[in-house]
Formats: sequence, C-alpha cells, structure tokens
Amino acid sequence: MNLITLPQELSVYQVSDLHAVDLTQQPLFIGINDEEISVVSATDTVPADTIEREDGWKAFKIEGILDFSLVGILAKIATLLAEVKISIFAVSTYNTDYILVKADDYVAAITVLQENGYTIKQTLSD
Repeated sequence: MNLITLPQELSVYQVSDLHAVDLTQQPLFIGINDEEISVVSATDTVPADTIEREDGWKAFKIEGILDFSLVGILAKIATLLAEVKISIFAVSTYNTDYILVKADDYVAAITVLQENGYTIKQTLSD
C-alpha cells in the first residue's frame, strides 16, 4: 500500500466559529458537533483566535480511493505505530484516510511503515 506525505506542518485546533478560517485552503478538515468546532489545517494558516491549539503534526495520505467495504486499513497502520509508541490523529474523507503523527515522530513513523511493507511517496518539499 502506498502512503503519500503531505509537505506542510499541520495544526489541530478548536475555534468558536469558522469566520476566521480560510475555507479555500488545502488540506482542511473540519469537524462540528454540539460541543466543538475542530479544524486541521496548515500551521501557517491557523487564525490567531483559537480556543485550543496543538501544532507540530505531519501527515500521510493513503493513496487511492478506498472502498467502504475494505476493513482494517487504518487499524493496521495505527497498530504498527502504537507498537512503537507513536500516537496518531486520523482524519477520514469520503475517498481515503489521513494519518497525522507528531513531527518529532515523523521519521520513525516512516521507518516503521516502510519496514512493514508500505511504500512512502514523499513530496518534493519534505
């Protein structure tokens, strides 16, 4: 299975509303429920006014479109990384999954995944 690295550092944060978030940026992940508005975006685009914020994330995208009938793809990656004490923050879209790891664990995550048969396609700016 192929994983593609995203070049930018990412942040995970909460906002009270979306007025200051650039909704045209990519990547951009938004989760809204009755308790919070959570956002994942490039660190250099995070608005100044956040409720909570955690910087220092890097991401892998599972290449291709994943059929909903596929089972265990994200679980296997999470397990491999958990075995070496690397925590993840996962985000899913209709087509695929993204796995975020802390930037300090990024190189170790690449190594573990490659050792377990994953091909890592790095972007030019990595």
